[in-house]
Amino acid sequence: MDHKLRLEPDGAEDRVGEDEDGDSVRFIGNATVLLRIGGFTVLTDPTFVHRHEKVPLGWGLTTTRLTDPAMDVADLPPLDFVLLSHFHGDHFDQAAQRDLDRELPIVTTPQAQGDLAERGFHRTTGLGTWDRVEVAKGDSRLRVTACPGRHGPGVTDLLLPDVMGSVIEYEARPGRTRRLYISGDTLVFDGLREIPERFPEIETGLLHLGGTRVMGIMVTMDAEQGVEAARIIDPGTVIPIHYDDYDVFTSPLADFVEAAAAAGIGDRVRTLERGETHRLP
Repeated sequence: MDHKLRLEPDGAEDRVGEDEDGDSVRFIGNATVLLRIGGFTVLTDPTFVHRHEKVPLGWGLTTTRLTDPAMDVADLPPLDFVLLSHFHGDHFDQAAQRDLDRELPIVTTPQAQGDLAERGFHRTTGLGTWDRVEVAKGDSRLRVTACPGRHGPGVTDLLLPDVMGSVIEYEARPGRTRRLYISGDTLVFDGLREIPERFPEIETGLLHLGGTRVMGIMVTMDAEQGVEAARIIDPGTVIPIHYDDYDVFTSPLADFVEAAAAAGIGDRVRTLERGETHRLP
């Protein structure tokens, strides 16, 4: 299903020309990233609680943050929309619920769309797998396609929120489409193999790692699965995110870097410190 989201021009187009980083990825922490792409400013999976604060995971479970975000909501530039992979406490936390503008457009899953509406966020677009939304602002266009994701193994997935990966596409110049993939909290499963078939030549892939374990069950990719996902999706550059920030994570960034090097893809990996910006090539 195709959706359309039209944004009112607010001078945001001019910000891109003023941004010395151009098209870029700024890592704020966990799965929260600030993207400046194709004339748009996009925030992913906003979590802004600080070190030692807890967030809910559902079923009475919580997790404690071990790091501070690189910025707070008040420090964000004007945003065009939020891209939310799923509704979980470490992806749309109490600070985001309290401080984000409730009129800010959010692109997410249909399930999360309902969760957000209960909290006063009504300007949302819910995408099923392979649904697309075209976001328009002035003469700028950007397309987001929801990709397969599976948060847990087997029937465990039924107890967890629906999750989506995303491919963001825009025409960088006539005849040149730039593609960015964000995995969301998924494990490696057969559904991922269709992504590169539909979207060849993905330029940059942001992989949610961490090896999250809840009650002993792994529900996000660890180092080995992250390497396998990188081989399946085959992006030119791999940026690991969603690691080391919460106490439910069991697979540190260092493990992924080591596994990628052993697999012969270490030269593709670009790690970012929290607050660091990577300029897209």
